[in-house]
Amino acid sequence: MEQVDIHIRPFEEPDLWIMDRDATDPEFGGPFEWVGFRSSHDYRQRWQEDQLLGKSPYNLCVALQENDTAVGWVNWRETDRAGPGSWEIGVLIVPDMRNRGIGTIAQSLLVDYLFAHTTTHRIWAGTEADNIAEQRALERCGFRQEGLLRGHHFRNGEWQDSYVYAITRPENADRSRP
Repeated sequence: MEQVDIHIRPFEEPDLWIMDRDATDPEFGGPFEWVGFRSSHDYRQRWQEDQLLGKSPYNLCVALQENDTAVGWVNWRETDRAGPGSWEIGVLIVPDMRNRGIGTIAQSLLVDYLFAHTTTHRIWAGTEADNIAEQRALERCGFRQEGLLRGHHFRNGEWQDSYVYAITRPENADRSRP
C-alpha cells in the first residue's frame, strides 16, 4: 500500500465540493454512508457562519500534505447517549483516495487533536457490522470493540447492525500511531 501523507485542517470554501458530492451522489459515500439525497445548503451556510467548527457536528478537512488538496473529512459530535466527556467521531474519504490508509491516519490525527485540545475522556465510533475496512481502521487507531447495536442504522431500505468502538484517554497515551 502506497503511503500518503495527510493533515487535518479547517475547511476552506473550495473544499466544500466534498459536502456537495456527499449530499447528491449515491456512489460518493460508498456502500455504508449513503442515506439518501439531501441539500448541502446547510453545510455551506454553516461554513459561512463558523467554518463548520462552531457547533456539533464539528468538521475538519482531510488534505494531502504535498499540495493541500482536500480528500475527505473527519468530524466529531456531541451525543446524548454517552454523556459529557465523550465524543463520537466519523470519517469520509473521497472514493479515489480510499484503501491507502488515509482514513486510518485521519482518525488517528483527530483522536490526538481531541485528547490534546478538549477535556474528553472517551472517543467512540459506530460502524456497520459489514464495514470490515472501518473496523480494521479503528483497531489500528487503538480503538477496542465494545459491543453490537442491533438494528441501529437505517440504510438501503433495511435496518443495519453496528459495532461500537472506543478509546479512552489513558489508553490513548499508550497506543501506537499508524
